[in-house]
Amino acid sequence: MRYPALLHKTALVATLCIAMGHAASAAQPAPAFGPGPIVPVAHPYGPADGARQSVDTAFRQARQTGQKVLLDFGANWCPDCRILAGVLAQPAIAAWVSQTFIVVTINVDRAAGTTTEGARFNTNADIARDYGVTISAIPALLVLTPTGQLLNRDRALALGNARTLSGQAMVDQMNEWAQHP
Repeated sequence: MRYPALLHKTALVATLCIAMGHAASAAQPAPAFGPGPIVPVAHPYGPADGARQSVDTAFRQARQTGQKVLLDFGANWCPDCRILAGVLAQPAIAAWVSQTFIVVTINVDRAAGTTTEGARFNTNADIARDYGVTISAIPALLVLTPTGQLLNRDRALALGNARTLSGQAMVDQMNEWAQHP
């Protein structure tokens, strides 16, 4: 009788150790931004065309790798978007981001010929609406599971005032999203 009970306890302890080891390895600290200034990227967003296909490709890749998808909605005229891109371009951060997220930069700059008041960033806004988010400011970042579950609905604009945030504060916020199960 003692042997099966011991075997059961040993299996339980082994399972807990594996689970704890997995949890410890998943909780990676955010990389350090470094001592230098944030250097804005002049044109971080490519053409608006093809965004939907890029998102579809990102989800296919995420399902294969298990990485989260980071949809970065912005425009090249947006100073906060260019500053955020500067943080993401810093070598240590870029390496961490590429291991953690499948990133899609989505240009939401006004559609050609649009003159509607308040329609400053209406192109590709339908992609955000697919996940229940209305783009009201940029940059807006959506973090999703490989199956499309939105993880940061209430924090999509958390990095919207990038000019007022340190590089490390932006990295820490992205790391918080990365840790979300």
